[in-house]
Amino acid sequence: MSKVHKTEAQWKAQLSPEEYIVTRQKGTEPAFSGRYWNLDAPGIYRCVACSTALFSSDTKFDAGCGWPSYFDPINPDNVREEPDYSHGMVRTEIVCNICDSHLGHVFPDGPPPTGLRYCINSLALSFEATE
Repeated sequence: MSKVHKTEAQWKAQLSPEEYIVTRQKGTEPAFSGRYWNLDAPGIYRCVACSTALFSSDTKFDAGCGWPSYFDPINPDNVREEPDYSHGMVRTEIVCNICDSHLGHVFPDGPPPTGLRYCINSLALSFEATE
């Protein structure tokens, strides 16, 4: 998949104001408020900005944190890790590698087999049901 480049005006026209704040300005939605944090239907979670397949419902788990959580991306080439030193913390930000949208963060406290918890904002995702 080729890289997606748009102007800020194009992103603002495409995304809702809330999606724009999360994906383009590295915002976050309040815990337990997103449309996907407790969804358990089978399907694919895609980047809301470019439709890149990011996570499968097969890797989703209830982390109890209030955001959709996954232990593995569909394709590791579709997400990129960036250091995040904001808010007085040291974290690893997860970004869509196709359109550079902020998705959330990854933490080393997930379940086997990866031990990772990709904690993703619902506002950064769209859902495609598979059944």
